[in-house]
Amino acid sequence: MRKKLTFILILASAFSYAQAQQKSITNPRPLTMEEYDKAKTYTIADLDKDTYVKFDNNYILDRYQARKPFFITGDDGLKKRIDLYKLVAKEGMQEIGLLVFYTNEKGKIFKALVPDYTAEGKVWDKYFQDIDNINKEEKNFVLKLSYILSRELSFQQYKVLNNGKNLSEEEATYGSDICFPGDEVVAMANGAKKLLKDVKTGDEVITVDPQTRAASVVKVKELTTHDAKNYALTSLVLIASTSNMKTEGQYIHLSTRVLQATPNHPMMTKTGNRKMGEVKEGEEVLCLNEATGKYDSYQVWKKDEAAGGKQKVYNIVADGGSTFIMNGVMVMQK
Repeated sequence: MRKKLTFILILASAFSYAQAQQKSITNPRPLTMEEYDKAKTYTIADLDKDTYVKFDNNYILDRYQARKPFFITGDDGLKKRIDLYKLVAKEGMQEIGLLVFYTNEKGKIFKALVPDYTAEGKVWDKYFQDIDNINKEEKNFVLKLSYILSRELSFQQYKVLNNGKNLSEEEATYGSDICFPGDEVVAMANGAKKLLKDVKTGDEVITVDPQTRAASVVKVKELTTHDAKNYALTSLVLIASTSNMKTEGQYIHLSTRVLQATPNHPMMTKTGNRKMGEVKEGEEVLCLNEATGKYDSYQVWKKDEAAGGKQKVYNIVADGGSTFIMNGVMVMQK
C-alpha cells in the first residue's frame, strides 16, 4: 500500500505539471524518448548563478520563472534543495519539459525530467520508473517534488483515483467493519510505538482531548480483530508546512503523516467528527508534533481510496477517552 501511495503521488506530480504546461504553451510538441535521455545528461555548473544555459545549440535550460531554489526540511531535519528549469527546444522556442535538480544534504544531485503533457506514453513510463528509482534511495523524494510542483505551478492536481483500478472489479468490501490495517503505528504511553496488530489488553496508550488537546493515558480493554478480507481503504496524506523567503532562496519545512483506515472509520477534523471516506482535501486534523510534544493542525493534502488486499483489520477499545494516536494522527475510538 505504501508503494501504491507513492505511485499515486508520482502521477499527481506529473499531471499537475502537465496541465499547467497545457495552459501556458500555445504551440506545444511532444518530448521524444531520445530527447528525454539526452536532457537527463545535462548539468548546470553553478545552480546559484546559471539561469539560462544552452546545450547542443538546440536546447536551453531556463530557470523556471527566475525562481530561486527551494530548501526543504522534513521531520528528520535534513535539508534538501530543489531547482526547477524549463527545457526549451530552441527551434520554435517550445517548452517540452521541466528538468528538476534535487540536491540532498550530502551534496548528491538527482535529476528528474517531467515531460510535456503531449509526450507519448513510453516517455511517461520512463519518467515514472526514474522517479520511483530515486524515491527508493531518497526517502520522501516524490512527496517533496509533488508538493513543490503543485504549490509553485499554482495548479490543482489531477485526481488520480485508485491507482487506475476499479474497486468493484477488485471486489473490495466496504462492509460495517470500522478499523485500521495492522501495520499502522500506535503511540504508547511510555513514548514507544507499536504496530496496531501487536497491541495487547492492558497496554497503555495515549488519548487526546479534541477540545483542549491535552493528552492522558488509558488502558487497552480489547483489540478487536476482523477476519481477513479485501478491504477498501482510505489513505490520507497530511501536511503541515511553513515557508520563509530569504536572499538565497525559499526555505520550507514540510511535516507529513500518512494514515490508512476503512472509509467508515471516524476521525476528528476541524469541522467536526467525520468518516475518513467523507474527509475532503484541504480539511484539517490534529497530529502529534514529536519535536514539541504538542498537537498541531495538519491539512489533508492528498486523499486516495483503493482496495487494500486481503488482510485482517483491527481497532482499539480503551477504558477511557475517545481518541488514540495512529501514525501520529488523532483518530477516534470506535
